[in-house]
Amino acid sequence: MADDAEKTEEPTAKKIEDARKEGNVPKSQDASGVITLFVAVLAVLMLFPYMASHILILFKYYFSLVGTPLDKLFMLDIAIVTIREFLLIVMPLAISVAAAGVVAAIAQFGFLFTLDAIQPKFSKLDPIKGMKNLFSMKKLIEGIKVTFKSFTTLGIGFIFFFYFILELPTVALFSLAQQLSWLVDKAIILAVVMIFIIFIFAIIDIIIVRKQYFDGLKMSKQEIKDEMKNMEGDPLIKGKIRQIQMEASRKRMMAEVPNADVVITNPTHYAVALKYEETKRAPVVVAKGMDNIAQQIKKIARENNVHILQNPPLARSLYSEVEVDKPIPEELFAAVAEVLAYVYKMNKK
Repeated sequence: MADDAEKTEEPTAKKIEDARKEGNVPKSQDASGVITLFVAVLAVLMLFPYMASHILILFKYYFSLVGTPLDKLFMLDIAIVTIREFLLIVMPLAISVAAAGVVAAIAQFGFLFTLDAIQPKFSKLDPIKGMKNLFSMKKLIEGIKVTFKSFTTLGIGFIFFFYFILELPTVALFSLAQQLSWLVDKAIILAVVMIFIIFIFAIIDIIIVRKQYFDGLKMSKQEIKDEMKNMEGDPLIKGKIRQIQMEASRKRMMAEVPNADVVITNPTHYAVALKYEETKRAPVVVAKGMDNIAQQIKKIARENNVHILQNPPLARSLYSEVEVDKPIPEELFAAVAEVLAYVYKMNKK
């Protein structure tokens, strides 16, 4: 009993799917952050001329107002122009960052839409449980991780920044255009270094998060047994299993039609494919069906030059009395022998 209570087994597909429905998925904040940051930096570099042009438009507009008396309508016009230009500057960047966040989430755990995660649960308002979560070992480890990542990233960034500062006496002798070019180059280098460091931490965080996630979903042997019992008793699961089994059986049956000697029909509703081997006592029904399946059997037979003969009484008898992969009964020997004799004659056997 003690062994059964230990959660030593990997989570089943159903356990993982149930967790997804509740919004419980392995999501690394670091991975989302590095993708969002990368897109943000890339967007700023690509949109910089566009953003600069709108900033310039805004400043020209402000300078054009010098000496104009202020009134309510004038102030309203200033506010409208400022808000419009601000939105034109910020919206492309905001849309890019938002799209990056969505892509980062989908890349980690696929598309997921659920309302369970935002439904109010009074159990979350338990102050005792909240205090335990606040001072738990997990929170302590998270705090140490955040502190380590922050100091490491800032430390390496400061080293690069310090070396850039040492170049300032030389840069001071450059022209204004060269100074701006130097500043842009160093900003790009610093951004790439910071993104690379965060990327390394993100890879490590993904591994840790996924391990913690699947460890948290581990099940005991008794839980797996109970889940199997519940699934077996679910009529939807049973129906799905039967559907899959029937589909697999139908595919195997259709694959045997090209090997049949003859297909006997009634001619529209029933079709039964027979095959006779000298090593066996009697011919065997390799495929049978009615309506749509019967039409498929006849189609495959025509494509593979298998003889199709109309014999309504024999077709109905074979369909109702003989299962697939079973030999025909003795009372049908004579009728089937007559059909096979005709087919062998046509095939000059």
